[in-house]
Amino acid sequence: MKVLVKICGLTTSESVAAAVEAGADAAGFVFAESVRRVTPQAAHALVEGLPETMARVAVMQHPTVEEVRNMQAGFAPTFLQTEYGDFGQIEIIGACRPLPVLRSGAPLPARLPPLILFEGPKSGSGETTDWRQAAKLARKTRLILAGGLDPDNVGEAIRQVRPYGVDVSSGVEAAPGRKDPRLISRFVEAVRAAERAAIRLDNHA
Repeated sequence: MKVLVKICGLTTSESVAAAVEAGADAAGFVFAESVRRVTPQAAHALVEGLPETMARVAVMQHPTVEEVRNMQAGFAPTFLQTEYGDFGQIEIIGACRPLPVLRSGAPLPARLPPLILFEGPKSGSGETTDWRQAAKLARKTRLILAGGLDPDNVGEAIRQVRPYGVDVSSGVEAAPGRKDPRLISRFVEAVRAAERAAIRLDNHA
């Protein structure tokens, strides 16, 4: 059981380097209104040293067609993350793939996308998502779990939900918008420990 790890809301070269060193699988850059917001040009500069295998995620919320176009003109993401309903009004180009956000407590589409990010009602709030609902969805599609995760609870989240991936932002920060390399390292270590525990359980099932 390999769990994808996404470190979101990266704003400095130091935090990007910490994510790479810790062994994260994806780096998220916020282009929506947030203390973690960066410009496409800044994000482009931050990913210059990323390994090719590390996914680059552009995080937006209800973007206009022009905002998406401007973002992709300055930054070439692997994924565009925004609300599920946004993808009916915008267009992504090139090799970029959609990462639709579904939220706990909100109506779900009749047919789940092949990959989703499952989040609480409000992004970046640090509130824990509904793990029970997430676990049900994770049995139906590839689900990246977000919302209120940190180094201390991510292991239990993985045990309960069995997600395809996990996403953290405020849970690895020393202050809003300021990532702590030690917390990033602890978070990834906790994920890998939970992976090993899940494999042992599966082998004895």
